[in-house]
Amino acid sequence: MHLHILGICGTFMGGIAAIARRAGHDVTGCDANVYPPMSSQLAALGIPLIEGFDPAQLEREARDADVFVIGNVLSRGNPLVEAILDANRPYISGPQWLAEQVLRDKWVLGVAGTHGKTTTAAMLAAILEHGGLDPGFLIGGVPLDFEASARLTDSAFFVIEADEYDTAFFDKRSKFVHYRPRTVILNNLEYDHADIFPDLAAIETQFHHLVRTVPRQGRLIVNGGDAALARVLARGTWSEVERFDFRDVVGTGPDWRIDADGAIEQGGAPQGVLRLEAPGRHNQLNALAALAAARHVGVPASLGLEALARFRGVKRRMELRGTVAGVTVYDDFAHHPTAIATTVDGLRRRVGPARILAVLEPRSNTMKLGMMKSALPDSLALADRVFCYAGNVGWDVSGALAPLGAKVEVHRELDALVAAIARDARAGDHVLVMSNGGFGGVHDKLLGALAART
Repeated sequence: MHLHILGICGTFMGGIAAIARRAGHDVTGCDANVYPPMSSQLAALGIPLIEGFDPAQLEREARDADVFVIGNVLSRGNPLVEAILDANRPYISGPQWLAEQVLRDKWVLGVAGTHGKTTTAAMLAAILEHGGLDPGFLIGGVPLDFEASARLTDSAFFVIEADEYDTAFFDKRSKFVHYRPRTVILNNLEYDHADIFPDLAAIETQFHHLVRTVPRQGRLIVNGGDAALARVLARGTWSEVERFDFRDVVGTGPDWRIDADGAIEQGGAPQGVLRLEAPGRHNQLNALAALAAARHVGVPASLGLEALARFRGVKRRMELRGTVAGVTVYDDFAHHPTAIATTVDGLRRRVGPARILAVLEPRSNTMKLGMMKSALPDSLALADRVFCYAGNVGWDVSGALAPLGAKVEVHRELDALVAAIARDARAGDHVLVMSNGGFGGVHDKLLGALAART
C-alpha cells in the first residue's frame, strides 16, 4: 500500500509514517514546514518529503497513492485537501488508519490526561521493555531510552499516548476513541484546548466516550485525587478500576499509593521504593500510574521499579540543553498553567535555593486565546525571575503578569529577550525555557549569548 501523509512532520503523523514504513508500506508525505529533527528521521527511513501542499502532488509524488492520511492540522480550504476531495481520492485520519492497520490485534495500553501523557507513556514503554515484552509504541515525544517516538514490533503489546484533541477536519471526535485500549491510564483532567472545547464538561464527555470503549476485562488506572475524573467515572464504568494517588487513607485509600519518600504500596502490600531522576511530585504520580498499568499485563512492580531507576526521560521534558559560565539551561514542553507550576516546582525541589529564571512563550492555542492568563502569575510564583516572550499573542501579557511585580520582564522581540536573560543570569542559575513550540531556537541563542560574555 502507498500512503501519502499530509502533515507528516508532526510528531504523531511522523510516528504513523515510521510505523507504516516498518510494516512494509510505501510512504511519502508533505508538510508546510519540513525541517529537522523530524525531516532527518523520515529521510533516514527513506520517506520522501515534499514541502507545501501543492495540488500538483496528485499528479506527481502521490499519483499512485492508495490512501491519503490527513493530519488534524489540515482544514478545509487547504489546496491539497480540496484537490483530494474534488478528485474523490480515498482519505483517512491518522488515528483511524492506525486503529485499523496496527492496533486491531494488539493489547493497547493508552495513556490519557491533560498533563504527563508523553512522560507516562515513555515510562510505561520502558517498563514493558525491561519486562521483556518488546512493546510497540507511538508517543508524542522522543523517549531518550529509545531515541524514537514510534516503533512497530511483533509484540502483542502497544503503548499509545491517547490524546483528547480532535481527529481530523472530517472527524471531530477525540483521537483516543479510535484506539480501543484494554488498559487505560487516566492521569488527570483539566480545561485545555480552548480552540475546540467550550468548557471542561465537554472534555469530560470525550473522556467518558473513551471509558465506554474499554472492555469488561480491561482496566482503568485512574488518578484517585482528580475531581474531574471522578465525575467522568460517575457517568458509568464497565471495566475494572484501580486508583492511584499520594493519599494514604487506611481501608479507603487508593489501590496504589506512594509517600513523600517514594515508598509504594499496592493493595496495602509494600512494592518497593521509587528511584527516579525526573524531578517533581507529578512525575512520582506518572511513575505510579505506569507501574499499575504494567502490572495489568503481567510486569511486577519490582521489575517496573528497576526500569524507572534507569529511566532517562523524554526530550523537551526538563531536558538539559547546556551549561555555560555556570548557568544551566533546560528545555521543557510545559504550556498549561498547571504544567508550568509543576515543572517549576520540580526544578525547585532539585536545585533548592538556587535562582530559577523561568522563560515562557505562551504559544498553545489556549494560551493565544488568553483563556488562562489569570492563572499564569501563580504558576510562576516559585521562579526568582520571569522572562516572557509576547511576540505571538494579542492580549496584554504585561498586565496579566503584573502581580509578579519587579521580577518579571516581557519582550516582543526574541533577540531582546535573549539579551535580557543573558544580562541577568549569573553562575549557579538555572534557566527553565517553557514552550510547546521551537521558540525560535531561543535555547541555542541563549547559550551562545552566555558564551559570548566569557
